[in-house]
Amino acid sequence: MGEGERRRVVAGVSGSLESLAALHRGAHEARRGGAELLAVLAWQPPGGELAHRRAMYAFPVVDFRREAGERLRTALRAAFGDSGPGVPFQGLVVRGSPGRALVVTADRADDLLVVGAGCRGRMRRALFPSVARYCVAHAGCPVLAVPPSPLRSGLATVHRRIGLRLPLDARELTDGSPRPTS
Repeated sequence: MGEGERRRVVAGVSGSLESLAALHRGAHEARRGGAELLAVLAWQPPGGELAHRRAMYAFPVVDFRREAGERLRTALRAAFGDSGPGVPFQGLVVRGSPGRALVVTADRADDLLVVGAGCRGRMRRALFPSVARYCVAHAGCPVLAVPPSPLRSGLATVHRRIGLRLPLDARELTDGSPRPTS
């Protein structure tokens, strides 16, 4: 690290609940270590780079970048409100696949890369590669994969029950056990 350079915590942001949890953890780690927080949102043209290059009429890349910047601002507002994270920070919009963009941004040995581990199942893993796995395999700095909140599985259960039109007792959400009815 050069003179005057501050240690960095690079947090991957997509707007998902998992990425917001990673962003909060990144802010915590930056505060704890006196580091700067870099919130990174990766973007690609719809259909990917190859499809964009081969398209007869490719939309201007500037529009996609602007939209990615707005998604990043929205995620930062959702995570921290108007007050911000309480540490020095920058928001970066990087063109590329999420894992690669994060690894390229967290290019210093003393950086800390923070990503959401996400919810995984066999089918989801087959269809969508894991950004966290990519980062762990390719990063040249420590990687912190933040596990999904236990509330996420509770929310999924509620969503499933509502979708199946099954009865739902809101009291079950507080500690997971049904209450006897009087």
